[in-house]
Amino acid sequence: MPLILHATSAAHSLPVWIVENADLPNTVPEFARHFAKASGFSGHAGEGLLLPAKDGSVAGYLFCTGAEKTAAIYGKLGTCLPKGVWHTERDLSAGAAIFVALGAYNFKRYKKDVSAERNLAVGASAVEALRVARACNYVRDLINTPTNDMTPQSLEDEARQLAHRHGAEIMVTTGDDLIAQNFPMIHAVGRASHFAPRLIDMVWGKSDAPKVTLVGKGVCFDTGGLDIKPSSAMLLMKKDMGGAAHVLGLARMIMEAGRNVRLRVLIPAVENSISANAFRPGDVLTSRKGDTVEIGNTDAEGRLVLADALTLAADDHPEMLIDMATLTGAARVALGPDVIPFYTDDDALAGELADHAIACEDPVWRMPLWKPYAGKLNSKIADTNNVTSDGFAGSITAALFLKRFVPDGISWVHFDIYAWTNVAKPTCPVGGEAQTIRALDAVIAQRYG
Repeated sequence: MPLILHATSAAHSLPVWIVENADLPNTVPEFARHFAKASGFSGHAGEGLLLPAKDGSVAGYLFCTGAEKTAAIYGKLGTCLPKGVWHTERDLSAGAAIFVALGAYNFKRYKKDVSAERNLAVGASAVEALRVARACNYVRDLINTPTNDMTPQSLEDEARQLAHRHGAEIMVTTGDDLIAQNFPMIHAVGRASHFAPRLIDMVWGKSDAPKVTLVGKGVCFDTGGLDIKPSSAMLLMKKDMGGAAHVLGLARMIMEAGRNVRLRVLIPAVENSISANAFRPGDVLTSRKGDTVEIGNTDAEGRLVLADALTLAADDHPEMLIDMATLTGAARVALGPDVIPFYTDDDALAGELADHAIACEDPVWRMPLWKPYAGKLNSKIADTNNVTSDGFAGSITAALFLKRFVPDGISWVHFDIYAWTNVAKPTCPVGGEAQTIRALDAVIAQRYG
């Protein structure tokens, strides 16, 4: 059921009592305490109970956070709160309110929605919670949309709508114009698709503000190319544009908050398809930077399109350069689906990210840019290969490949995201998930206001 957060409660709204265990405080009416005890209310984290009044009407709702001090448990409230108009008996923190809104998410584009609306007043935190949660749920919607409705053209349309809404400038380089404008690897990866490859370039903010650039992998579907994936590995490949969805969501957060930055968003949007003109294993591509890349595997295409976009981004010398990509399965082997590895040489930025990730409950983990592994990408006929031959350290070597396209002196961070939830959690059903962008939004807010 959809849920709408409000700052102030309506006159006819019902209370939601938030407790930590089964020992209910005196703020809960005596008859409700008796009913909860008689009903076997155990006080487990995430447990809820609809409470009747003496006349048989609804008196309110009881929600238990448990002893754990985690805001994420409030996602369960967003999931389970019955239909109606409600208010929390005490104002929620912004973190708790965000998780209420995230927990209420439901992807309903392709289903008839006959559920009743729910309204919940949470206090002053509603404004901030809605800014963050709407952006995260926007990311989820983009990822959950199947490729027939999320092509490179569709991704461009989404970017244009976002730019128009916030007064941003946008330019798109499409098809053979990519060759003319020197984006050869974006063109090579996407040329086999019926939908032309493109580079989306969006700019927002004052020209003299600190430059923050976001680069997102926009592979709208990945067959693996001529190194074709097995069918089981293609089932989730609609999410291979998750990096693009994430940078659009983060951009939305930044613009809605009015941050003092010169924001640039770069998205290479392609499909990695198969046809007579598909790029091949063994081909050597020349990148925008001028480095030549031997193709060891056409299924490692995301790093190729990112390389051209990162080269363009570096020309601007941004103060912060962030790229996000569903890049490697190796990242999931290392850290699982929920903890996102990131790579950077900027120790200060790494520390800020770690701190805000903990505060936001948006988990990340710093991984090493281990220079000795760079040799695994050596090629006998080109400047580099796009993959290693031994299969080890896949996420690290992918990050090292990207690093060669970012000059020294730029504060760069790479996130190897998953963008999906395999098992339903209080904060998210199975499906597309927004990862790391709440922590990044907090870092940017701290640095630039």
